Amino acid sequence: MTDRFIEVSLDKRGVSCTAKLLDDRAPITCDAVWDALPLGGDVYHAKYARNEIYALVEPFAPEEPPLENPTITPIPGDLCYFTFSDTQLGTASYGYEHGAKHRGRATVVDLALFYERNNLLINGDAGWVPGIVWGSVVDGLDRMADACQDLWRAGALGETLSFRRA
Repeated sequence: MTDRFIEVSLDKRGVSCTAKLLDDRAPITCDAVWDALPLGGDVYHAKYARNEIYALVEPFAPEEPPLENPTITPIPGDLCYFTFSDTQLGTASYGYEHGAKHRGRATVVDLALFYERNNLLINGDAGWVPGIVWGSVVDGLDRMADACQDLWRAGALGETLSFRRA
């Protein structure tokens, strides 16, 4: 199979990076994401996982992917896929506004980019939260990490995280 690449962007900030899909390690997830592109939505910066930005999107796979190529310790450049129920993301401690677009959906897909070291996928309410590593940034992580730090400090309102074929 030919390598597949996507562009991951913070649209308002005009910053993007290129990631290679990990078809050999997470083929079901990669196919599901690839077939659904473009994807994206409001960007959030993680509270618990540390150096992570993500968008919450509607489910798009015919069936949710199995936990292939799982991790609880993502490294810089990892793209991860998570599935949550609305109630898992419903507590006020997560910081989602009352009118957040994912509210009321039975299933919510979280597409995440980890941009720096020392991440640990543990949640105070639920415990370990393994994710599927389905892509790895191969170009532009330094620029994206700077933009993610700015997002952390300056705020995420009005910013979107997008995934599209490169």
